[in-house]
Amino acid sequence: MKLHIVPARTGVQWFKLGARTFFKQPLALSGLFFMFMAVMSVLTMVPVLGNVLALALLPAATLGLMAATEETTKGKFPMPAVLLSAFRAGRQQLKSMLILGAIYAVGFLLVLGISATVDGGKFAHLYLMGGEMTAETVMGADFEMAVLLAMALYVPLSLLFWHAPALVYWHGITPVKSLFFSLVACMRNFWAFTVYSLVWLGAFIAMGIAVALVAALIGSPEAVTGIMFPLAMLMAAMFFTSIYFTFRDCFEDTRAEQTP
Repeated sequence: MKLHIVPARTGVQWFKLGARTFFKQPLALSGLFFMFMAVMSVLTMVPVLGNVLALALLPAATLGLMAATEETTKGKFPMPAVLLSAFRAGRQQLKSMLILGAIYAVGFLLVLGISATVDGGKFAHLYLMGGEMTAETVMGADFEMAVLLAMALYVPLSLLFWHAPALVYWHGITPVKSLFFSLVACMRNFWAFTVYSLVWLGAFIAMGIAVALVAALIGSPEAVTGIMFPLAMLMAAMFFTSIYFTFRDCFEDTRAEQTP
């Protein structure tokens, strides 16, 4: 396995490749993303345990969407079974993916636990137990600080897991090593990932402005919600499609060399 250092402009290329590949199979890729979201939503309906299980399955689910993207780049139609790729690659990969999921769940719960020191656990309770999100709670200074702290702590966690599932699945790396290599790859390609993040942020902001303008032109503020949600989901599906290319360009593909 060899790490590639890519120029900052590659971040724009990752965005373009994600969008281009998504529109090759828009129904299949958006359908797989909606299935992924539906499963996660059903799990989170169970307080605490369901949320923890959803967190533990997130690395494997992300890998499934990356595998679907790879299928699309090969001109194939990704079937729903591709979402289970992490659990069908062999006993060793399955064990590693389960360990990776457990580490991710513990890491995310640790982030929530640290944020609880700021607001007394309001944000963590809302995430794990659900409940009504009142304006009074959301506008509270301590709640806002807890959310900002959780977001700041989640960044290094996401960098650790950005490439980890793919490294476990495609390169057979152990869970701990995959976390290390993922972090190194993200840091060594810092500017490419910075550009990539800014482009996607700009795309989501532009979508929001466009929807707001359309709603204003037709004189229906309610249309914002009706249009925004499905468009946001499609954009999110496109974003997950682009993740595969960040991995492909950061690591050399040695699978052909390993084939007898």
